[in-house]
Amino acid sequence: MKKLVLFFCVSLCFLSFTQAQQTPSKDSTLKEYVGKYVFAQGSVVPDVTVALENGELTMASTAGVSPLVKKDVDVYELSAFQGTAKFNRDANKKIIGVTIDARGFILEGTKSDGASFSTGFLNKNTGTELFRVR
Repeated sequence: MKKLVLFFCVSLCFLSFTQAQQTPSKDSTLKEYVGKYVFAQGSVVPDVTVALENGELTMASTAGVSPLVKKDVDVYELSAFQGTAKFNRDANKKIIGVTIDARGFILEGTKSDGASFSTGFLNKNTGTELFRVR
C-alpha cells in the first residue's frame, strides 16, 4: 500500500512538472504586447507605450495612463479613455501595430522597432483616412 501511495505521489508531481513546462506563463504571453507604438505626425498623441507591471498591461501616452483589460484575442479595453485597443499581427503572428478607438478618434500605429513604418489617422465619424505616413 505504501508503494502504491508513493507511486501515485511521484506520478502526480511528474505530471504537474511537465504540464507547467508546456503551458506558457501569462507574463511571457503578455510580453509580446510590450513596446512603443508610433502614430502619424499630427495625431492626437504621437505614440503610446505598453508596459507590463505586476502581470498587468498598461498603455501610456501624453494623454495619460490606462490599464488594458482583456476583452478578446488581441483586444483590450482602455478603461481610462472609454475606448479599445486592438493589436494587429502579421502573417507570422507577430504583433506589428495597434488600432485605438477612443473618444471619437481612431488611431492606427505601428510597433516601433527601429524599422520603417506606415501609420494613418482616421476620422471616426466619417471613417475617412485623413492622412497616412509611410
